[in-house]
Amino acid sequence: MDRNLIQHKELAESGRWQELPFAQQMANIGSEVFRAGKWKMKGKTDRCLSASDRALELLDFTVECKERSSQGRRELLRLREILCDYFYGENQFHSSPEILNKYFDPFSLKASRQRSDY
Repeated sequence: MDRNLIQHKELAESGRWQELPFAQQMANIGSEVFRAGKWKMKGKTDRCLSASDRALELLDFTVECKERSSQGRRELLRLREILCDYFYGENQFHSSPEILNKYFDPFSLKASRQRSDY
């Protein structure tokens, strides 16, 4: 797999990602992180890396949102560092699927509520 390939090309080109509420963006990123963690625990490296690549790509789209404050951008970049360390590095931050899922759970809950409000 070409790691430089944009996997969410339609989202990147259409600008639809920037139109999503922040909680929905984070919930989608969390879904990919959940998948990546599941595959990592099962020893399925290729699938783990594919899901983590997708998560990082979506996270990068979120970081690029123009209305994001510098503080919010900083937190997202810190999250990126933690994900890279866990999925590609030596896990010096001692992350786990449980810790990562716990971080994303509130976003998933809020996104679910937002979708039901439509």
